[in-house]
Amino acid sequence: MWRTEQGRARSCSRQTAATAGRLPARRLLLLLLLLVLLPAVQPSKRFSRSAGPKHDNLKIVGSVVFPVKVYVKLNHNSPRILCLTNRLRNLELIDPIFQWTGPGGGLSSENSSVKISPSGTLILKHFNQSGVYTCSIVYKLTAVQPVEHLIIKYLIYAYSDPKNYYEFTARYHTAPCNSSENTYFEKALLQILSNLVAELSCEVTLIKSECHHVKMQRGGLQNENFFTFSVTSLDRENHRLCQQRDCDAFYRLNKAKHHIERFFKQQVEIIRKSSEPLPKIYYIDGTLHMVWVDHCSAGYGMNAQMHPECPGCCVVCSPGSYNPSHGSHCLQCDRSLIYGATKC
Repeated sequence: MWRTEQGRARSCSRQTAATAGRLPARRLLLLLLLLVLLPAVQPSKRFSRSAGPKHDNLKIVGSVVFPVKVYVKLNHNSPRILCLTNRLRNLELIDPIFQWTGPGGGLSSENSSVKISPSGTLILKHFNQSGVYTCSIVYKLTAVQPVEHLIIKYLIYAYSDPKNYYEFTARYHTAPCNSSENTYFEKALLQILSNLVAELSCEVTLIKSECHHVKMQRGGLQNENFFTFSVTSLDRENHRLCQQRDCDAFYRLNKAKHHIERFFKQQVEIIRKSSEPLPKIYYIDGTLHMVWVDHCSAGYGMNAQMHPECPGCCVVCSPGSYNPSHGSHCLQCDRSLIYGATKC
């Protein structure tokens, strides 16, 4: 059986090759050009993700079996969303009528954020309204056949790239907790750290500062200040011109991380080499810890289970969830009925 099918396949390939050989060179060249220039068409799988100019020619085909998920980068244009299924796309339709509706009602090209072609193709400009988009198509397959009506649904989600920062904690032996010396030192430390990363267009923010009495192992009590800081990269367009990799936020953040780690290491080395008694306030060796944090804007979150096709994206929170702050996940809330909820 396998040999027979293989023999047929070889026969077909020989026939195809022979046919191609008989094609005039000019027609063959034209055929190849058409294949290269044809716009990309996305089959009616369950999702599609798009952003940027390279997706301008991408076309998304719908399905009557399931709503096709489409992910559009926030404030970018969507791909071309067809009011067709794969089956209809390959048929000749008589007098087709297309009608689109979105979360806010009927869609029309009179709206500057919507473009609908005569053939029913939808493009959403500067996209920011997630939800269910429905296309209704009325058509005939032949002039004598009755009118057919089809409903095609899309779930279109806005998404954005996650924002990243380093969070680091450090502990200092300090003066009595109610001492004004601690307040002065806190301001001075923040200023030093900020200066370390300023040239990288990064910013250090004090998240938390807490003074505690710590009982030492086999020792007495001592005062310690627990600091928590964050290091974020600032938008490059708001700062001095940068070149190539110096513009990359990930590169700048990692360089800032190395500067800060070196600063704390130098403090330990200075104290070790010094013959003077320990100062009242000093860094406790080994207490610096830095972690990489991904976070989303309010109303957006990452959910690899719900959006496996866009696992690293900050996707708009669906009804039934919300994100009140700059966390990385949408939280469950049965009272939330809108996309992008920021409160329950």
